[in-house]
Amino acid sequence: MNDRLSAFVAELYTDGVTHDAAQPDRILKRRNLEPATAELLSLIVRIAGARHAVEVGTANGYSTIWLADAVGDTGGHVVSIDTATSDDARSNLNRADAVQPGLAKRVELRQEDGGAYLARLADGSVDLLFLDAERVEYPSWWPHPVRVLHPGAVLAIDNVLSHADEVAPFLTLLARETALVRATIAVGKGLHLAWRGRDSVVA
Repeated sequence: MNDRLSAFVAELYTDGVTHDAAQPDRILKRRNLEPATAELLSLIVRIAGARHAVEVGTANGYSTIWLADAVGDTGGHVVSIDTATSDDARSNLNRADAVQPGLAKRVELRQEDGGAYLARLADGSVDLLFLDAERVEYPSWWPHPVRVLHPGAVLAIDNVLSHADEVAPFLTLLARETALVRATIAVGKGLHLAWRGRDSVVA
């Protein structure tokens, strides 16, 4: 991430915080990923060599930009899914592309249900899956968030400490999968990481 893009995402995050403080409707808040979490997630993409990254929960594109920057080092691409329109995300992605060319072409923005999208994907087709949407919906997507991971892939879930009760049913499902090595990282609002073993079979 060059200095100009770093300054842009910092401005975007600050704008999101200001917006959310004045927005009483939770659904209309941007609820951007914490900067430290975004930085960690982008590093995980690089460490894992993730080429096919899927994000569920686009909002204004803050985390999408971090992911797009990361897959620039892996030769990959990002598909970002949200039930809301992606106008703000597309605008912000284009602005980011203006200061670090090449970002926008790595991203596909889709307006649809995250669970429905995951259900259509082939087994083992995703290198990194990032869930940052309506947490109570995740269990209804089962088993697709794990089924789509190929051996060696990573599943990342945000807000597991800030909204522990909402995420608990989904984490219980994950805990039953012996194919996964899991940990909760106390960064930002809590990031849960699950790595699918390379010689594993998902139950």
